[in-house]
Amino acid sequence: MFRVAQRLPLAVVAPQAWSPVDALIRRWRPGFRAPAPRFERMDGIEVHRPRFVSLPGVLKRADGWLMARCTEATVRRVAAGLRATVIDAHFGYPDGVAAVRIGRRLGLPVVLSLRGSKDQRLLGTACEPALREALAGAARLIAVSESLVREVGAPLGQPAQRFTVVGNGVDLARFAPAPRAEARARLGLSPDAPVIISVGNRVPGKGFQRLLPVVARLRRRFPDLVCLIVGGGADQGDLGPALAAQAAALGIADAVRLCGRQTPEALRWHYAAADVFALATAYEGWANVFLEAMAVGLPVISTAVGGNAEVVSSPQLGTLVPFWDDAAFEAALEDALTRAWSREAILGHAAANGWEARVEQLVQLFSRVSADRPARGESTGKST
Repeated sequence: MFRVAQRLPLAVVAPQAWSPVDALIRRWRPGFRAPAPRFERMDGIEVHRPRFVSLPGVLKRADGWLMARCTEATVRRVAAGLRATVIDAHFGYPDGVAAVRIGRRLGLPVVLSLRGSKDQRLLGTACEPALREALAGAARLIAVSESLVREVGAPLGQPAQRFTVVGNGVDLARFAPAPRAEARARLGLSPDAPVIISVGNRVPGKGFQRLLPVVARLRRRFPDLVCLIVGGGADQGDLGPALAAQAAALGIADAVRLCGRQTPEALRWHYAAADVFALATAYEGWANVFLEAMAVGLPVISTAVGGNAEVVSSPQLGTLVPFWDDAAFEAALEDALTRAWSREAILGHAAANGWEARVEQLVQLFSRVSADRPARGESTGKST
């Protein structure tokens, strides 16, 4: 959205979940709901973070309603100051639910985006009715991949024609090829060692715990193999200590580097030091890290889940294997480390997926929704 701000005036309201027990939970889960400023400017854009009450693991079906009640005053004030004509909500629950409820009260249309596995996991739960109502009440729907239209939109009763598919883009200024020798020198890596990189939050769904046994087996053929795991914990926890223990138990502690979270500028050098990108992920809507790796020239080895086939859309770009098939994942990585890849094809695909084209799609969509909105005072749906 910060790129859209170069074309359209906008402000960000990013509600923060809060409960009285959060500080206690952070004693053993330090990254849990890390506090953030209530207000700041990022790249010149106002970012407001009102709190809403959300008890961890309790009454999650109330989160949409509570977010709406606790953030409406902030949205009303920000929208009035900005003279906003559209509310853009990322993720269906609880954000989309809250946005649609607030939008009805303010007379503003809502564009609601499905962006990943978060909403899919709510199908069949107590939260589904509110999510279904939110999608029905949005003026327009966005999905970052066709898979989300099929796997989330359709089960929630939304026809494909209500969706505009706008995949995530890649920042080609930040992620670009860099000299491998320099990258490896920066990271203290051997100039000749095979290097695999995997990037994501250190949570079970990203599959790092499945990657490490594969790395252990590959070391039999590639004794100098190194695996870089870049990323930190999230609200779901942090597998970092468990991954370190697993690597030690597998006898590959010297081969696995837990690099922690990196800035985009530093991450570029980690990509540039590698030969191949790998992610044994359980689900992705549209994986940003795939395009980041490709923008630096790396082939991608991952799982055939979610929208992955829409990003790794050609055998020239990498290989996707069934999620459950660790042997196929190992074989794909072994092949990737020995194959002569077309760097030109990989870089060309990344270049075709830069943010500029995505921003143009979004600007046109928001402009159409704004132009079609009812005049103030006309009905925009039932009030809540």
